[in-house]
Amino acid sequence: MTKPVFGFIGCGNMGSALASAARKALPGENILLANRTPDKARALAEKLGATAVDNAVAAQKSDYLFLGVKPQMMAGMLSGIREALQGRETPCVLVTMAAGLSMQAIRELAGVDFPVIRVMPNTPAAIGKGVLLCCSDGVSDEALSTFTGAMAGAGLLGFIEEKQIDAASAISGCGPAFAAMLIEALADGGVACGLPRADAQQFAAQMLLGTAALALETGAHPGAMKDAVCSPGGSTIQGVRALEARGFRSAAMEAVIAAYEKTLELGKK
Repeated sequence: MTKPVFGFIGCGNMGSALASAARKALPGENILLANRTPDKARALAEKLGATAVDNAVAAQKSDYLFLGVKPQMMAGMLSGIREALQGRETPCVLVTMAAGLSMQAIRELAGVDFPVIRVMPNTPAAIGKGVLLCCSDGVSDEALSTFTGAMAGAGLLGFIEEKQIDAASAISGCGPAFAAMLIEALADGGVACGLPRADAQQFAAQMLLGTAALALETGAHPGAMKDAVCSPGGSTIQGVRALEARGFRSAAMEAVIAAYEKTLELGKK
């Protein structure tokens, strides 16, 4: 069975993460990489054993074309490849990862009525530990199965309705930044208490990894997991008290809401 060609326009953090995930399932010659700065595409192509091309070639030769540019740059990029897309003998599947832009908006900007998959990845997808949120329109069952098979190396693939993807991505897509800040803050606290920086960071990161794994494996409510660590009159409950006094949970909620509202704003521009 012939393997599909996956083309990536945009080799930033998200595009690189998904290209790296696809490379686990596809041979290098089936991955085409294009970027506004060609050297960036060539560097990633060398790392993955893939092929660096320009945008038009990616648009002409890909079975799945990943549009990995910022929302505000999407219209200009698509106008540049519209002729190549319209000149294809058969449609490709357009895969958009632009926050706030609907699948219909992508079709209109591209000037073609092609099937579309909308994804919101996160950076841990590069090591197979990520979340790839997906929704699709006009994509056949066979094409969708091929896509999911090739992208399984990204981690968890979650299919949701398009109306939910912006809210979900405010957690999974923006969340790695929030989690990294928590790791850094916990490590800073450890350093303040006398730990070497490298040890403090390792302990904080491993703790977060283990807690997340425990939550996923057991399905336990986070509140119950917190209670299990808080002994009466113990150290942990005093730390929890300090976090609550400073609005820890409220700050986390506001971060997700702020990210969601910004995503909606990007889609209106």
